[in-house]
Amino acid sequence: MRHLLLALLAVLAASAAHAAEAFRDCPQCPEMIAIKPGSFMMGGNWAENERPVHTVTLTKPYAIAKYELTFDEWEMCRAAGACSRDPDVHAWGKGRQPVINLAIADIAQYLAWLSKLTGKTYRLPSEAEWEYAARGGIDGAYWWGETMKPGHANCRDCGADPWGGDRAAPVGTFPPNPYGLHEMNGNLWEWTADCFAPNHNQAPTDGSPRPGPDNCQRVIKGGAWYYYAPLSRPASRARQDPRQWSYTVGVRLVREME
Repeated sequence: MRHLLLALLAVLAASAAHAAEAFRDCPQCPEMIAIKPGSFMMGGNWAENERPVHTVTLTKPYAIAKYELTFDEWEMCRAAGACSRDPDVHAWGKGRQPVINLAIADIAQYLAWLSKLTGKTYRLPSEAEWEYAARGGIDGAYWWGETMKPGHANCRDCGADPWGGDRAAPVGTFPPNPYGLHEMNGNLWEWTADCFAPNHNQAPTDGSPRPGPDNCQRVIKGGAWYYYAPLSRPASRARQDPRQWSYTVGVRLVREME
């Protein structure tokens, strides 16, 4: 009965949340969705590094990309001479495939190019901004309920054939969350601006990234096609060396708003 009630509450909350219209700052820019400020309970109890669950209050609006950055979008930066890396496609093709095998320095080139092109500030999300957006206004394990639902995420045991456990799916393959964001659960881990810490003790409560040295291990969020369902929860977190790239890690941009 408790699980049924939680599922019902999730559905009601999802229906109450309305996704903002996507926008672009330029024809070649990623589609962005505006996120309103608010408070939420960040973290979880599945793993030690998700604890303690704590309140975070985001006081400023921001926009986050509707999809993971694609090879098409990355190639525009390369064609402009602003991005130098030609990442391995891992035999998955380019186009609407989410771009993989990018280190933080590579992503910095893209962010600088897009910011200069548009006159807007594009950057990586903080861990809190990422998790707030991924939850879609829902306080639960996933935005659709407390357990994995087949066909809603790309991971090894998510019912995501033919991709799960094999490769990343093209962006937009899986349903959007209540904020209109696709593939926040699974598909690829996504870089954030935060330095990794073993738990949330003394983490910022205003949505800002946890600071640290330039070469700190970065928090990555969202799980990936190779991993199991619990790691695709918004609360899940892992770490990645900023100098390394991987075919399980991608990127989703944030744009600052007034």
